[in-house]
Amino acid sequence: MALSVPGYSPSFRRPPETLRLRRKRRRSLGAASPTVERSEPATRRAALTAGLPLRPFPAAGRGGGGPAASRRNPFARLDNRPRAAAEPPNGPSRGQQEAPGPFLDSNQENDLLWEEKIPERTAVTELPQTPHVSFSESDIPSSESTELPVDWSIKTRLLFASSQPFTWADHLKAQEEAQGVIQHCRATEVTLPQSIQDPKLSTELRCAFQQSLIYWLHPALSWLPLFPRIGADRKMAGKTNPWSNDETLQHILMSDWSVSFTSLYNLLKTKLCPYFYVCTYQFTILFRAAGLAGDDVITALISPTTRGIREAMKNEGIEFSLPLIKESGHEKKKASGTSLGHAEEQAVSDEDEEESFSWLEEMGVQDKIKKPDVLSIKLRKEIHEVQMDHRPESVVLVKGTNTFTLLNFLINCKSLIATSGPQAGLPPTLLSPIAFRGATMQMLKARSVNMKTQAPSGYRDQFSLEITGPIMPHSLHSVTMLLRSSQSGSFSAGLYTHEPTAVFNICPPKDKVLDKEAVHQELANCGLHPKTLDHLSQTPILGKSSLRHVEMSDYIYNWRS
Repeated sequence: MALSVPGYSPSFRRPPETLRLRRKRRRSLGAASPTVERSEPATRRAALTAGLPLRPFPAAGRGGGGPAASRRNPFARLDNRPRAAAEPPNGPSRGQQEAPGPFLDSNQENDLLWEEKIPERTAVTELPQTPHVSFSESDIPSSESTELPVDWSIKTRLLFASSQPFTWADHLKAQEEAQGVIQHCRATEVTLPQSIQDPKLSTELRCAFQQSLIYWLHPALSWLPLFPRIGADRKMAGKTNPWSNDETLQHILMSDWSVSFTSLYNLLKTKLCPYFYVCTYQFTILFRAAGLAGDDVITALISPTTRGIREAMKNEGIEFSLPLIKESGHEKKKASGTSLGHAEEQAVSDEDEEESFSWLEEMGVQDKIKKPDVLSIKLRKEIHEVQMDHRPESVVLVKGTNTFTLLNFLINCKSLIATSGPQAGLPPTLLSPIAFRGATMQMLKARSVNMKTQAPSGYRDQFSLEITGPIMPHSLHSVTMLLRSSQSGSFSAGLYTHEPTAVFNICPPKDKVLDKEAVHQELANCGLHPKTLDHLSQTPILGKSSLRHVEMSDYIYNWRS
């Protein structure tokens, strides 16, 4: 008679006994289906004879219906996706299902799945080898066109890929570099042939490339990255900033910045500057001259904004609109920044409330339903305004003479500069395609890379050109025009956008249609190539998105946003 021991379980087995039972179960399964064991090694031997790479041997009992069938080796392949539940047990083997080619890895499988979703007329045959570029299923390919749509966002990186080398863009001679700088300063118009036979020997091409990489910046501090400014605290952390605790130095920096900002606006007003950007740590502003983007007056787009900024602009008498917000009559009048008195606003709100509840009196139930008080209605409106803060929908449009009021507001606005953190005391960044007072000439960084890519017949040469920095719309258009000639009308590009500026591609309602010839005559001295000026005069069509991928084939563009 066995003694009862507290905490003892008769069904308990030691780990070696458990493993022994599992081995017996697998042997019994293997004996029940010997054809499965025999077919698997025969298949592997045939694959080895053919010289095909094999994955680790699957666990025993994979093909059977025992408990081992539900388990799989997590190290069998990198793409550790479980087998589909609806897969038939007698279907094709795992290697036949997942490996279309003998050297296809998981990344290439994803590329094949992506290519199946693209229509045949815009299928990308060769993409830049960048893991960061991804396209959602909602991306709609454009129709074939000889020109790209205008993109007013700032790009942080361009990656071009082509079957022809980009060696012509490397190691410019001193004379070519100097000639490119002079061409930029004198706004020299360069016209290249449709196709250049030997781009590396084309001095004209290399000088024009140098010309297209130049931009102007203020302030210029070589040890600090001054673009982008939104979310740049981590990059600026630990950098030397002697002005953070020195009010006198902060005052000098802000005084110089105000002079440069005023100089840029005067150039814009006289149509000697096409556009410029003001990049703060909270938002970005795009100032455009009259005639660009289909507007007949100076415009300024601010994104993203907050309720506090909008209220401060209203208090300064700046009339503005929210193009992406559908507003009713009195709300639109309030958002436009018109300076109504407190009594007038209260009267307008009372009239709206009376109209909104008049239908209750008609039904005779006005006494049985409790009306919301004025405070709750006001609180609900304020919550709605705060919800769109820091979002693309909060973009603000200022037009005409109100842009000059905005200029004075920004110069005197104390919240324009951070009071703490790595950006404390640092004035906003001014970016311009032309020179202005206090500006420093800067150069976008460009480098070419040669690599090998897989092809059905083995490996083939693939060439890429990477451009980094604050890439403004005119530089993007100029570079694509040069590549059109140097790469014989065949290349692809991945475009990386500074996301807060993507909303600058919206198209507010226009008062009238502008004459292109008159616009070209008025902006002839703005420092842009005539084709680039014509490109920037187009009405934006991208909305809240921006160009993400561009492909040219036989001098025809296909693009994705």
